[in-house]
Amino acid sequence: MELYLDTADVVAVKRLSRILPLQGVTTNPSIVAKEGKSLWEVLPALRDALGGTGKLFAQVMAADAEQMIAEALLLSQRVPGLVVKIPVTAEGLAAIKALRSMNIPTLGTAVYGAGQGLLSALAGAEYVAPYVNRLDAQGGDGIAMVRELQTLLSLHAPHSKVLAASFRTPRQAVDCLLAGCQSVTLPVDVAEQLLGTPAVQAAVQKFDADWQQAFGTTSIS
Repeated sequence: MELYLDTADVVAVKRLSRILPLQGVTTNPSIVAKEGKSLWEVLPALRDALGGTGKLFAQVMAADAEQMIAEALLLSQRVPGLVVKIPVTAEGLAAIKALRSMNIPTLGTAVYGAGQGLLSALAGAEYVAPYVNRLDAQGGDGIAMVRELQTLLSLHAPHSKVLAASFRTPRQAVDCLLAGCQSVTLPVDVAEQLLGTPAVQAAVQKFDADWQQAFGTTSIS
């Protein structure tokens, strides 16, 4: 399993990378724009926050295949090892096919249907990113779509991985993993929800209180 953070917040990545077994960071144009900093400033800073290792994902802005390919080449040249995110449109599929022949790894993004995701995998995308909560918000069933997509990739494109994205709750991420996903990317607030369950803190406080009452200290030394 691969766990990523979906953010361009360098401070949050540095803080959470100390705790979580992260494989890297995913970004998109909206996430980078929120930080108000150049992509060329953000990406190296994110890698530094990960300790100099880890996989980074960044998205092209162009709408036609030729320009998508040009932007993907620029990204891969300036940030070695980066996975290029390509929206799974008709032009995006053409770009993914071309980039595979150039050995540039891609992720098919903005996936709202299992068939759409399968096409990106067949075109050569290493990762496919279904939008779970966004589909739910439109009245669909994000987890069911992820389950279908995972089955399709296992049967017909085992070289590709589902990298489930767009979460509002930790439960959505867990359900994707139960559906067989090999990777998920979590917004910072969802990652923090996983770490901040109130009942856990209450249990720890009870342990401390009982130990303190019995031995007059909270240390085992």
